Amino acid sequence: MSPAEDQPLLTVDGISRYYGSRLGCRDVSFELYEGEIMAIVGESGSGKSTLLSLLSGQAEASAGTMRYRLRDGLEIDLRTAGEAMRRLLFRTDWGFVHQDPQMGLRMGVSAGGNIGERLMAVGARNYGDIRAAAAGWLHRVEIPADRLDDTPRSYSGGMRQRLQIARNLVTAPRLIFMDEPTGGLDVSVQARLLDLVRQIVAETRVAALIVTHDLAVARMLSHRIMVLKDGHVIEHGLTDQVLDDPHEPYTQLLVSSILPA
Repeated sequence: MSPAEDQPLLTVDGISRYYGSRLGCRDVSFELYEGEIMAIVGESGSGKSTLLSLLSGQAEASAGTMRYRLRDGLEIDLRTAGEAMRRLLFRTDWGFVHQDPQMGLRMGVSAGGNIGERLMAVGARNYGDIRAAAAGWLHRVEIPADRLDDTPRSYSGGMRQRLQIARNLVTAPRLIFMDEPTGGLDVSVQARLLDLVRQIVAETRVAALIVTHDLAVARMLSHRIMVLKDGHVIEHGLTDQVLDDPHEPYTQLLVSSILPA
């Protein structure tokens, strides 16, 4: 491990968001390291989607700091970095996997084109190399090579989600945001997708922040878990420790009602 890898990739300190007098989330702090997956869990309205929007720069925080370590080791404050920097990060360092893959894909563009666009955004220009990379990533996410020129409209829901993952990971980002990545998929499709995500994340050492209401997803994918209730972090720790021995009554209720005994 290099000295840089000893430092957090993302440092969040006291992030809060208010919508007028209504609380979105308050005083959230944590560190995320390269290769680490953290799940953000809670019921609907707990603040987890608000927090993901703040962390990914899609909403502005009311207070706090978010420091991100660039590839050269320099740290930037994401709250003051500006829109141009956030756009650059999403082209190079970040990815976002939506619950609805139609939000993360261009449905009228071929699968190869969806992956190739991301490569072109970071400077790739050789058509043969781009097409070869796209085909390689389709294979990696278990989509047949003969579907390279088909549009996502002809794909199943599980295939669309796997294509969205390939599109995001083809440029070797360092941080991936995932918003309910298995939502709406059949149980058998979910299991296959989760196994694939876990394998790819382990191979690439990308860091990931995953919002989910499904504690089984959190258990399978994440190293750490953060439990939100009414915009507040009420429990945070290693995933197995929190789920096997939850200290807070709210977490105990979540575990007992969602995870099988």
